[in-house]
Amino acid sequence: MRYQRSSALFDEAYQYIPGGVNSPVRAFKSVGGVPVFMKSAKGAYLTDEDNNTYIDYINSWGPAILGHTHPEVLEELKLQAEKGFSFGAPTELETEIAKFIVENVPNIDQIRMVSSGTEACMSAIRLARGYTGRDKIVKFEGCYHGHSDSFLIKAGSGAATFGNPNSPGVTQGTAKDTLLARYNDFEQVEDLFRHNQGEIAAVIIEPVAGNMGCVLPENNFLQKLRKICDENGALLIFDEVMTGFRLAFGGAQELFNVKADLVTYGKVIGGGLPVGAFAGRNEIMDYLAPKGGVYQAGTLSGNPLAMRAGLKTLQLIKNDPAFFDNINKTTETLDFEIGKILNEKGIAHKINRKGSMMSVFFHINRVSNFDEAQEANHALFNNFFHQMLTNGIYLPPSGYETYFISNAIKDKEIDMTLEAVRKFEYS
Repeated sequence: MRYQRSSALFDEAYQYIPGGVNSPVRAFKSVGGVPVFMKSAKGAYLTDEDNNTYIDYINSWGPAILGHTHPEVLEELKLQAEKGFSFGAPTELETEIAKFIVENVPNIDQIRMVSSGTEACMSAIRLARGYTGRDKIVKFEGCYHGHSDSFLIKAGSGAATFGNPNSPGVTQGTAKDTLLARYNDFEQVEDLFRHNQGEIAAVIIEPVAGNMGCVLPENNFLQKLRKICDENGALLIFDEVMTGFRLAFGGAQELFNVKADLVTYGKVIGGGLPVGAFAGRNEIMDYLAPKGGVYQAGTLSGNPLAMRAGLKTLQLIKNDPAFFDNINKTTETLDFEIGKILNEKGIAHKINRKGSMMSVFFHINRVSNFDEAQEANHALFNNFFHQMLTNGIYLPPSGYETYFISNAIKDKEIDMTLEAVRKFEYS
């Protein structure tokens, strides 16, 4: 494929935008090469500035679960755009989507809309601290909850130690209140609670991790987290920015039958427009301003365009009884057939999958935490990525990211994807 216009656009962007991109993973730094600049998308396909087309397995990092520019969502957006883009005042739409979500998701009574997943997670942590009167949080290595200071923390020297900043600009004072544990390692969580009794406000987790590749909870890990939080008066926060309305309509809470105290959302609930949200029971959400003292605000929160697109997206999913069976079957087929081809080629790999999220790790062993994800053959993944790109398949440009399958991917796209995998030359 030719990437002449993408290369020229990247050179120009580099002069005016830090690193040439507005979000680091877009720079292709992990896989090497020049990022592809897109100009349009429809259904299962992306088209770049050089008029190359690709089957999309990123889908805007999850929101485009129906595929791109779904005609019914697009029509709702056109209708709303004619009425106004943003008011800075309440709208009926905000209540409509809030009511729809609360009535369809277990264990939440109220929801507050924001503009991004980062903002949702940051606000949920602040609310948890305000509600419990405690300062410390527990998060897991490899889980990403946005770029708020509290989350940009790397591990200390042991399970009982404080974390350290892993980005300039994050203070040691902030880092001391974030405790890290290994995903799926409940003993480390127990150690943290034992050494910080009465100080932990919340445990926050991606119930299915998507930011070290797709990594699943094992050995009743989520159930154990629920129990230890209850025993210690801490809140359990599910970051469902990726998993909400994707793994099941009620998200991971429904799928794993584990009740979280607070849940964060994004991606799907905006139908492709910028959005985030956090939700919980009345007793916790009542601590939030203007009713309570925990402050949170946002000029574009509940933006009518995002609310309109999100509500229509959720309604379309809800009204299709076979939606999750179909999208999960597509992902299962990709998992099985890609694995079969890689086995025939003698390439060591593990594929992790849950619902319509999956990752191919070039690893001889299972991948159940960030350490194991790091041990995968990322040089081989980079080779795989570029060969798939050349053959019209757009994968996440990092071995630490998840594929997001859309409902627009049908048998034709599956066959084209598998043909590209067959062409992969392993050396």
